[in-house]
Amino acid sequence: MIGSAPTFSVSEFVAAFNQVLDFSFPEAIVVGELSSLRISKNTWVYCDVKDEGATLKCFGSVRALPGPLEDGMVLEVVGRPYLHPQFGFSLNIVAVKTVGQGTLKRAQELLLKKLSAEGLFDESRKRALPYPPESIALITSKSSAAYGDFMKIIGRRWPCLKIELVDVLVQGAEAPEQIIAAIQKVNTDFPSVEAAVIIRGGGSAEDLAAFDHEQVVRALASSRIPTLVAIGHERDTSLSELVADLRASTPSNAAEILVPDIEHEKLVVGRMHKELSSSLDEYIGALRREQANYSDSMQDLVGRKILAEKDAQKVFAKLLKASDPRLPLAKGYSISRSMTGSVLRTAKAARQEKEFIIEYSDESITVRPDPSIRKEKS
Repeated sequence: MIGSAPTFSVSEFVAAFNQVLDFSFPEAIVVGELSSLRISKNTWVYCDVKDEGATLKCFGSVRALPGPLEDGMVLEVVGRPYLHPQFGFSLNIVAVKTVGQGTLKRAQELLLKKLSAEGLFDESRKRALPYPPESIALITSKSSAAYGDFMKIIGRRWPCLKIELVDVLVQGAEAPEQIIAAIQKVNTDFPSVEAAVIIRGGGSAEDLAAFDHEQVVRALASSRIPTLVAIGHERDTSLSELVADLRASTPSNAAEILVPDIEHEKLVVGRMHKELSSSLDEYIGALRREQANYSDSMQDLVGRKILAEKDAQKVFAKLLKASDPRLPLAKGYSISRSMTGSVLRTAKAARQEKEFIIEYSDESITVRPDPSIRKEKS
């Protein structure tokens, strides 16, 4: 021990130094310009952040990045200071945020180009939202003006809509992680919701940066539930809006396109009811007229049929009368029948009968042929 300075082994010094860091600076935010960016195996990120007077090495997972980055961008890095036993001092990355108008715009351009190449913004991927939905999940900050505006308009336009609120931060370093978790929660815990709606009011480019975060955009793209996103003012366009199935210009506009106006729908239904009632009355009237015409036609047809049948009966009666074998008897003719009723058509047939009947117009007589005559003739 030299003077009052403590003596450590190298390992002891690294461990003691990290304990001091954990106690004094468990987490720090460092702002600087990105340089020497390197991605290893699409998993680990190595880079430096620097200013005019110093350079700080950083290390972390690519999932902590908001999207594609390039040297020269200004970053706000949230990290944990750490002295590695082999690789020296670095800032272990917890989260990264791009800052400065130029940097934010360039980061958005890089991510837009990357995700467009993957087809995440293609119109063919877009799904229709049910209109109107019965139930939705609303992902936003409950304390925001956007939430108040959205609920006010929904309450006025379509108060029967069921809303499952998932309260999240919508800006800051923790916002992306919370939004991603909310999207996953909606897809797993709310099987009955028909749409996921994400809203946030206006703000600076840095305030809206969470909705240009790569992992947030990918979470929206992979949602099994159709999505509606409205971020900022009408002039603002985030990547989350581009990947959503439906985009609204503002949170208020999201409420307007999500559900119809109930008062307008009442007027439409009332008008349709009147039109249907009028059409039904006309249809019933037409059926009654058709029924009356049909009834008249049937009566006329039946009447003609009855007359035709009567005429046919008269003709048949005349024919029947004309064919009556008794009719010639009135003119002096007679009919000879055997005792069994068969007609005797010849004299020979009559002689062969012991007795037979002769019918006249007024009566019948029984005749017994003279046996001598029958023998003489035979």
